[in-house]
Amino acid sequence: MSLGDYDVTASLEDYLEAIYFLYQKNAEVRVTDVARELGISKPSVNRAINTLKNQGLVEHEHYGDLRLTEKGLKIACDVADRHKTIKAFLNEKLGVDDETAEREACLIEHNISADTMNRLRLFMKSE
Repeated sequence: MSLGDYDVTASLEDYLEAIYFLYQKNAEVRVTDVARELGISKPSVNRAINTLKNQGLVEHEHYGDLRLTEKGLKIACDVADRHKTIKAFLNEKLGVDDETAEREACLIEHNISADTMNRLRLFMKSE
């Protein structure tokens, strides 16, 4: 996804989305929480967080909580909305089981065009 000066890869979108969901649950998010949520190592999370921090999408003090910036929150909310809409479509309209719909929504959310996503949102609202 590209929002102005931000070039966010699918992998970085996953980090933003994970921070967003964890924050909704706990209001405090640490590197360890993100590593556990995504099933990856803390050093991998630290590398990604540094990239996101350099892009101005995440604030993080050494050993402190992670916080999304306004732009990071905007991207995370968009990714979460795409995920939710795609999963609902797969699950409710196509009858895909929940586990498969979850996994495939994660794959599709990063590659769907803005136009197709807008059409899918309209379709789901009109049904």
